[in-house]
Amino acid sequence: MKNINMQYAYTKKRLEFGRRCNFTDYQKMDVDIKPHVGYMNNYIHINPVTQGTQCGKIYSVHEINTNTATFKDSGMYHAEGGWPKDLNPKDTEQTVRYKRKIEKDELYIHTMLQLLPPMEQCILQNNACNIYEQYFSDMEPISLIQRVYSRTVNVYRDVLPIKRQITHLSWSPDQGNRFAASYCNTDFRIAINDNPQSYIWDVENPNKPCSILKPFCPILTLEYNPKDSNILISGLQTGQVACWDIRKGSEPVEISLIEASHRDLCNEVLWINSKTGTEFFSASKDGQIMWWDIRKLQSPTETLVIDLCKPDNQDINNAVGISALQFEPSMGTRFMCGLENGIVISGNRKGKTPSEKIATRFRAQYGPVISLERNPTFVKNFLTVGDWTTRIWSEDCKESCIAWTPGHRDFLIGGAWSVTRFSVFFLIKMDGTLDVWDLLIQQDSPVLSVKVCDEVLTHIKPHEQGQLAAIANKKGTTFLIEFSEALTTNQKNDKLLFTALLDRETRREKVIEAKNREQRLKMKSLKNNNIEIECQSKVDEKDSKSLNPNVNDNAILMHCEEEYENAIKAELAKEEVTSNGTIE
Repeated sequence: MKNINMQYAYTKKRLEFGRRCNFTDYQKMDVDIKPHVGYMNNYIHINPVTQGTQCGKIYSVHEINTNTATFKDSGMYHAEGGWPKDLNPKDTEQTVRYKRKIEKDELYIHTMLQLLPPMEQCILQNNACNIYEQYFSDMEPISLIQRVYSRTVNVYRDVLPIKRQITHLSWSPDQGNRFAASYCNTDFRIAINDNPQSYIWDVENPNKPCSILKPFCPILTLEYNPKDSNILISGLQTGQVACWDIRKGSEPVEISLIEASHRDLCNEVLWINSKTGTEFFSASKDGQIMWWDIRKLQSPTETLVIDLCKPDNQDINNAVGISALQFEPSMGTRFMCGLENGIVISGNRKGKTPSEKIATRFRAQYGPVISLERNPTFVKNFLTVGDWTTRIWSEDCKESCIAWTPGHRDFLIGGAWSVTRFSVFFLIKMDGTLDVWDLLIQQDSPVLSVKVCDEVLTHIKPHEQGQLAAIANKKGTTFLIEFSEALTTNQKNDKLLFTALLDRETRREKVIEAKNREQRLKMKSLKNNNIEIECQSKVDEKDSKSLNPNVNDNAILMHCEEEYENAIKAELAKEEVTSNGTIE
């Protein structure tokens, strides 16, 4: 018989296995107590019942509808009409001729007087508006007076342990990503110019300069070439000028000869318009202006001595020191310079003689002209800073300025116009404060005054885009300041308003100049008449004295005695009053 293994698998749910066994250490006993059969008669079977409870009070509902206010929007379309059929309203000549014809009619005035009252009433009704209504809900409301503010973006400090003064700043022409700073100690009592290096800073990196310039003597001024951001010019402490090319290293590529340079510190250099872009001019406290070409820097191409007494003599011993220099690229050969005696010279290089080159003069300040700059938009107007006052001038008024600031308590160090907003200019002061003036908003005080630092501010240079400005101080630190939009952008009508302001002030000064000129002529004529009368009286007196000398001598003697007695009486009366006051 064959052996066959047979298997059978079946499934069963867990609940069919019975009660689960729990194995614990506790002595526990499970007892199954069956229900008592007699208790079943005590149960009462009822249907399901639902009952709700409420803790709050129950109120009744009352609804009331108010009377609906009906609003109606109505408008009026104003169109010009009433023309005759045979007249073309689009023809300006015909309409003007017809208007003149109607205005000559006798009933025209009476008709207009009758139409004016109802028309005025309609205009007043049309002008009524809801001041609380938001007419432009899709636009953000803008305040009428925008908020002015500033903030410090970066701080660039001198890397040397002994801090030096920053004398000049210049922005690079490639979007202003870098700026050059010249470091020089102008206090000659302290000799710390052993390391005369200057720096070129990257705006985004305030920790370390991107380039170092290493001259043989300190640099007083440093200017970027407006056409090439790799070339710079500088004025040195020895009076020489130097040309730099940062692609060729940290030392100057060419320096002028000391025999052909300035006799004093070269404190001003500026590029001028030229086809080659290689020409510039410099100025110094020795009273000379020199024009140079970087391709041949051994000697200047032209020299002008600022001799105000005898300009054609060109005597350098009588020259007046130059403290500020200005050149506007849009004005060709025109230039301006501020002198140490407070006079501003508006010169023209095309003049044939030195007297023609420095013909126009303005008595700008009582002390040296510290800053001089033309308005970038209104080039006929320029700004001068000196002593404790800032003045705005127009080339049409040579005797007086058209606007000025009140006297400041602290000495002014410099100033500059805003590049983008033409009614704004900046002033830096000795106490480390920056004042921002906006002539369209107010003329008696600055719209913004910021305490930049506790040191003396030495130079300010606004960025070409207007939003930033670099400000240097005496300890070799440069602050990059950012201004709000209200100080950097022009509104729609700002140009017209500023033009009207300058024209109004210019006309006012012209009227005052004419009155003063007329008054001087009157005083001059009266003075001449008085001189003639005095001469005539002296002649008559001599004649009378020659006729009767004894009478004249006696009269003079009596007059002297009378004056002497009156002086004695006055002194006695003064002593009596003084003694009475001390006794009381």
